[in-house]
Order: sequence, then structure tokens, then C-alpha cells
Amino acid sequence: MNADDRLLISIATYNERENLLQLVAGVHQYVPHAHILIVDDNSPDGTGQIADELAVQDERLKVKHRTGKLGLGSAIVAGMQYAIDQGYDRFVSMDADMSHDPKYLPALTSLGDRCDVKIGSRYVPGGGVLNWPLQRWIISRSVNVLTRVLMRIPARDASGGFRCYRTKLLKKIKLNELWSKGYSFQEEMLFRCIHLGGKVEETPIVFADRQVGASKANIKEMVRSLGMLIQLSVVSIVAPDRL
Repeated sequence: MNADDRLLISIATYNERENLLQLVAGVHQYVPHAHILIVDDNSPDGTGQIADELAVQDERLKVKHRTGKLGLGSAIVAGMQYAIDQGYDRFVSMDADMSHDPKYLPALTSLGDRCDVKIGSRYVPGGGVLNWPLQRWIISRSVNVLTRVLMRIPARDASGGFRCYRTKLLKKIKLNELWSKGYSFQEEMLFRCIHLGGKVEETPIVFADRQVGASKANIKEMVRSLGMLIQLSVVSIVAPDRL
């Protein structure tokens, strides 16, 4: 990877004022050359205002304000489109709650010559999770096994949201036609990248559950996302031209 390649770190936020300052400082510490885009969904707690204040002080940081809570998938797509429009070479999506430690960014963003998507993986040797209840761990592992079987995705952590993409691959995807808006977005993006010939690698991370703020995850959304994965799998087999 050339040193002058442009890198964008996109962070979707909703009520993350308690984490934002620490996260931005961490990104600057480990990848100081990167630019940051905060995509805020009109957070009632003032996260967007804090982001604006940071942007005034630092030209490496930009803020995109949205009208309301429109979903993680659409927030990531907004970041991807911004990266494409602004001519970035690599795009990273990461969570705002400090569950994705910025210390992993140097390894994650080192794509090399043959990798188009790199996943910060909880389920490869060296990876793991901290502070998860057993039920959540079982659901996560089960979804990933099902994804590998149904969608033929050669990754152990297909649901992980800490990723780096080459934007030249993202340009080939019709981002405005993606089916998923919730948690299944991650699996669908990976599926479409592989469908277009993208090469995927994984690098180990330890995922630490949030220490402050409230989790956005819920069982209803997970079930809805599982249904979307099954639908994508069926269509990829019987009508792949629809994808």
C-alpha cells in the first residue's frame, strides 16, 4: 500500500457523546494520516454538536448530519459514498462505542497487493470477545456458521463491522440498491464484494463490549436480519442475476 493512498475512517454515531472524544483521539494516535467522517443520526445527546466542535479544530475530521435514526447500514453506505465521491483509496467502517479498538487500525488498513476487503475478526486465532453474555456469543457464532454455509462466504467473522475496503471495489457495487438496512448489512456487503471477485482476508481483534452508553442491539432486529440472510442466500442460488 502506497504511503500516499488516502484513507477514510467512517464512524456512525447515535448518542455516543461519552465515547466520541476518546475514539477520535485513538484514531489519530494509530493512523494520524487518516481522515475521519462522523455520520450522526441527529443524536439527542448532542453527539453531533461535539463532532462539529472537533471538526472546527481539526481539518482531518468532517461531519455528516442526518435527519434521524436511519439505521447503521445506511450510515455506512453514506460513508462509502462520501469516500468514493472524495477520491479516497481505502474506506474503514468502525463502531463508535469503543468496542473496535483503534490500535488494530494499522493492521486492518494494510491491504497489501491482493486483498480488497479486510475484516477485523473475532473468530480467527488471536481474536475474541470480552464482556459478552453467553446468549449473545451463541447467536453471533451461529449466524456466522449459517452465513458460511448458506451464502458460501469464506470468512469466519462475516458479521463483523470493523472493516477496510478498497474504494475501487465499492465503486462496482450499486450502493443504493442494497437490500439490508440492519445487522444483515455486513453479510450482504461481504457477499456482494466476493460476488464481484473481491479478495477477503481477516485479521484478529478482541471485541470489547461497550463500557458506557446503551447498546443498539436487540433480538427482534437480529431475527429480522437472519430472515434477510436466508432470502439473499435463496436468491443467489435460484436467481443470481437479481443481485
